[in-house]
Amino acid sequence: MNTQEQNIIRHQRYLEENTDFETRSLDAVCVNESELSHPWWYNLKYLAAGIWFGILLVKAEVISWFRIQEMFRLQSFHMYGVIGTAVLTGILSVWLIKKLKLKTIHGEPILLPSKKFSKGQVYGGLLFGFGWALTGACPGPLFAQIGSGSTVVIVTLLSAIAGTWVYGLTRNKLPH
Repeated sequence: MNTQEQNIIRHQRYLEENTDFETRSLDAVCVNESELSHPWWYNLKYLAAGIWFGILLVKAEVISWFRIQEMFRLQSFHMYGVIGTAVLTGILSVWLIKKLKLKTIHGEPILLPSKKFSKGQVYGGLLFGFGWALTGACPGPLFAQIGSGSTVVIVTLLSAIAGTWVYGLTRNKLPH
C-alpha cells in the first residue's frame, strides 16, 4: 500500500471518528482537514496570495463604492461581469476537481460534500445583499478597501465580525 492510499484510509477513519468535523461540514461547502503540520513560515504563501488578491481587487475597481452602487442601480455591467467571471471560474474549478479527482499539493484527497438547498440560504443571501448595498463592501474587498486608505470601512469590518458572532450564537435557532 503506497503513501497516498494510507493517507486516504487515515482521512476516512478521521472522518468516521471526528463528530466535530461532521458538524462543521454541515455548514461548509468544502472542509479539508489536513493531518500535515508545517512550520509557521509555511503560511507566508497565503499572505502573498492575499496581497496579490487585494491588488487585483483594487486594479479591477471591485472595491470602489461607486462601482458597487452602479451595480445595485443597474447602471453598469462592470461588477456583473466580474461576479459572473468568478462564478464561471468556480463552476469550472469544482467540475475539474471532481472529474480529474484532483488532490492537494501534498497528495491528500479534496472532498466536496454535497449540499441540499434550504430557505435559510435565501434569507442569508438577502441579508448579505442588503448589507452589501448599504455599505458598498462585501467580505473579500473589506481588507483591500482598508488597505487602500478607506479607513471608515473599519466600521463595516467590525460590524461583519459582530454579525458573524451573533450568527454563531443563534445558528441553532435559525432555518438551515
